[in-house]
Amino acid sequence: MANTEIGVLKEKEFNRYGLISVILLVVGCLGGITIGLGAVENVFALTLVVISTMTKVSMLLAIAPMNAIFTSAYIAIGIDILLISYYTFIQ
Repeated sequence: MANTEIGVLKEKEFNRYGLISVILLVVGCLGGITIGLGAVENVFALTLVVISTMTKVSMLLAIAPMNAIFTSAYIAIGIDILLISYYTFIQ
């Protein structure tokens, strides 16, 4: 199982369309959850979520290299998880 996962990430450009589907689903759902938990009430949090998510979507539409897409997806997921934990546990 681990060898298959490493092989998928090793051949990112070959598996581009499958990985794009997974990235789009994960980042889109996390962004929606973040907005629903309370980021819609704070302009700064809303701006962070929208800019990071739309940057990733723009890279997907522009057919950017997969390394750039993964980097923007990691940033978007990190921001979403940080804000989800803030709105879940702090507020």
